[in-house]
Order: sequence, then C-alpha cells, then structure tokens
Amino acid sequence: MSLHASFFWRKLDHPGHDSCRLFKLPKGWFLSGAAVFSDNNKPCHLYYEVTTDAVWKTQRAKLLGFVGNNAVDLRIRSTSTQRWFANGVEQDNVADCLDLDLGFTPATNLVAIRRLALKVGQCAVAPAAYLAFPKMRLEKLDQSYHRTGRTTFEYTAPRFGYTATLEVDAFGAVLAYPGLFEQVLLSKNPAQPSAALNQREALHDNQ
Repeated sequence: MSLHASFFWRKLDHPGHDSCRLFKLPKGWFLSGAAVFSDNNKPCHLYYEVTTDAVWKTQRAKLLGFVGNNAVDLRIRSTSTQRWFANGVEQDNVADCLDLDLGFTPATNLVAIRRLALKVGQCAVAPAAYLAFPKMRLEKLDQSYHRTGRTTFEYTAPRFGYTATLEVDAFGAVLAYPGLFEQVLLSKNPAQPSAALNQREALHDNQ
C-alpha cells in the first residue's frame, strides 16, 4: 500500500475539519480519514475507511467514533452484484448502487468522480448508498454529475434541492463544495506533486 495523496477540508456549515489520505493498493484504492466537528451543539468525531477495487467501485467501509453521547461502530460492505450490508444486515433500499456517499465528509465524492471518469461535457446519473447523518443509516440518494470543465463538475442532489459547481483538484478531491466544504491547500505536502501540471491526467488514471 502506497500513499498517493492527502487532503484537509474546512466545514462551512458548522465548525469542524476533515482530514483524509488516499492510498494505492495492489488491486484498488483505500481512503482513510477523520472528521471532527460540531453539529447541533453536539461534538462529533468520526474515523472512516473506504476500500474500492481498481475501477473505484466501493467494496467496504468502516466507521468508528461518536456523535454526541452516542458511539458509532459501523461496518459496510458491497458485493459484486451491488448488494449492500451494514453490520451484517442487508440494506435492500440501496441495492444496485455502486457508490457509497458518507454524508458528513466530501471524501467519498472523490470515489464517484474517479469511477465515472467523465470527459468534459459528459453527464452521468450516479445514485449512491448514502449514509445519512446523524441517523447513520443507509438510504438511496439520487445524484448526478456533469463535467463542465477540466476541474469542475455541476453536482445535483434533488432530495436536498442542491445544485452547485464542485471544483476538484488533480486527484478528483473536492476543492470547493459551495456552502459545505472547502479544501485547505497545504504547502510542502509530501504526498502531492509540487507542480500540478505533472498531474493533469491523474483524474483519468483508474489503473
């Protein structure tokens, strides 16, 4: 497992931050991160892991931490036929979804963006198994991505009445998620290239 990139976000709707690292596996990808924030005056601390195959299809995830006084310990997995399980219980309501969307972090948007690998001008509907926060239950979330530029996507989630232009970096990680998150660019990050020009094709590299 080799470190590919690292990211740090500031929440815009509540006090908080999120940090995440992206690793390359021999046959896939691995996200490991932690979100620390306040929600409705409750302290929240959530550690998350997401594993995908080589073409960015989500295979499993783990979440540990707390929301207020409630402990969180959740294991999610998806089969090759898009059946989803949470702590061993099948979640029929999200059957056939390819992506996992963790509702408290922008990290999993990277997975959907990389899996879709859209060219500029292309659009795709990408319903996700959405981990609703703070209920921490999987629900189907209809959403779509329209790639409007090399580093911009028009993102729509009708359930929330949300449409906005997401700006992403060369790895596909969100730089600007209007009203919700913004990435804090860290200088001298050893996991990221010193010159973005060297990574222009990284967004399309699914191998």
